[in-house]
Amino acid sequence: MSAHSANSSIEDVQNSGDTRRIGIDRVGIKSIRHPILFRQRDGGSQATVAVFDMTVNLSHEQKGTHMSRFVEILNEELGELDIQTFPQVIADMTARLEADCGFIETRFPFFVRKKAPVTGVPSLLDYGVTLTGEWVKGAAKLWLKVVVPVTSLCPCSKKISDYGAHNQRSHVTLTVRSEQPLWVEDLIELIERQASSQIYGLLKRADEKYVTERAYNNPKFVEDIVRDLANDLNKQTGLLYYKLETENFESIHNHSAYAVIEKSK
Repeated sequence: MSAHSANSSIEDVQNSGDTRRIGIDRVGIKSIRHPILFRQRDGGSQATVAVFDMTVNLSHEQKGTHMSRFVEILNEELGELDIQTFPQVIADMTARLEADCGFIETRFPFFVRKKAPVTGVPSLLDYGVTLTGEWVKGAAKLWLKVVVPVTSLCPCSKKISDYGAHNQRSHVTLTVRSEQPLWVEDLIELIERQASSQIYGLLKRADEKYVTERAYNNPKFVEDIVRDLANDLNKQTGLLYYKLETENFESIHNHSAYAVIEKSK
C-alpha cells in the first residue's frame, strides 16, 4: 500500500468542521530547532542552527491546522535562509496551510570573524539575530533584529574620579523594517561605530591597551548611544521603522541602565 493510499484510508480529524464559531489568530509550531545556511553580505553562506516559530490563522469552521505541513515546509524550503526571499517562503506557507495570514520567526547566532585592532589576531564573535516575517492580506512585512555586544564607559565617573572610570559590557538591540535590502553585517557595523569601544573575541596585551584607552576617550551614557544611533538611522533611506534599545550591565550597581528610541518613518 502506498503512503498516499494509507493516508487516504485514515480519517483526517483536523480537517473536520468545528461548531464553536471561534477563529484562532495564530496556531502552529513553536521553538523547533533546524540547521540552516544563512546568506551573508559577501555572497557566501554561514552554517548555523536556528529556532523557528511558524503559525497561521485558523478559520472558525475548521477544527485544526495541519501541523505536519509546517515541518515539511521547514525541511523543504528553509535549509537555506535568505532575507530577500524570506517573505515568499511565508507566502507559500500561508497558501499551503490554506490560511489568510502567516507568521514565521527565526532566531539564531551569527558569527563575524574580526581582527584585533593592533595585532590583527583573528577571532569569531557571535551576535544574536532574529528574522520575523508576516504575510497578511497578500502583503509581506519583514523585521530584522540584531543584538550587538559593545563596551560603554561612564562619562560621569570619568569626570569625577581621579583614577579612571567604570565601564561595562552593553547590549544594543536594533529592530528595523526597510523598503530596501538589509544585511546583518551593515547593522552590526553601524552599532559598533557608536559604542565607546567594540568587543572582540580575542585580544593580546597591545589590543587590550588600545580598546581600554579608546573607551576612556569615548565615554557614553546609554542615552548617548541611542541618540547617536538614532541620528545615523534618521539619515538612512528606505527605513520604515526602527527600535533602538541599549542596556548597560552596570559594573558598580546591581541593576542595568536602559534607554529606548522607537520611530516609524
